[in-house]
Amino acid sequence: MNSAMHAYERLSLHQTGIVFGILLIVGHALLLFRAECAQKFLVSFPRNQKIGQIILGIGFLWFWLLIAPEGKGWVSSLAMDMTEFNAVKPWLRLLMPVLFVLVAYSIKEFLSVRALGLLGLLIAELLFRASDLKDPETRLLVPIWTYGLVICSLFWVGMPYMFRDAVTWATASQSRWKALCVGGLAYGVAVLTCAILFWKGY
Repeated sequence: MNSAMHAYERLSLHQTGIVFGILLIVGHALLLFRAECAQKFLVSFPRNQKIGQIILGIGFLWFWLLIAPEGKGWVSSLAMDMTEFNAVKPWLRLLMPVLFVLVAYSIKEFLSVRALGLLGLLIAELLFRASDLKDPETRLLVPIWTYGLVICSLFWVGMPYMFRDAVTWATASQSRWKALCVGGLAYGVAVLTCAILFWKGY
């Protein structure tokens, strides 16, 4: 395996698909079988400042690792070549902690949703890299879901009240909630099945 390749480029579709499928199954199973608890959490999530700060911290740390200096061991394991923007990476590394504090404590409206959108965009990059230019047609299960994640994440960052509206719509009917959960479960089963049967070696 080429050591010059970025960690994202070494992602296996097979292994990523297994992890992705399991997460979809477990997540939607919890939403289905712990519906009351899950709905209460989702309804309160947009105004939960503490959780927002935690998610934002994870997102900012992840981005900092992408612009980390080279030759620093595990700290540099995710460092990316930003071509013509490499010159500004040292400034960004200094700026990120300051921006985190400013954003985490100055934004009071829907911080958790905006932070979730940021994290969603970072996760999307992983999924796109794992499925990019791979042969099995069934790999499309990953980018199709990921494009949905990107669209939602952009709206969550720019228009976070839409997350609240979506939760209100999803929780307005128990049959609708169950249908959404079962749909997510089925998608997770499909991804996991394809990962095990068709994505070995990719």
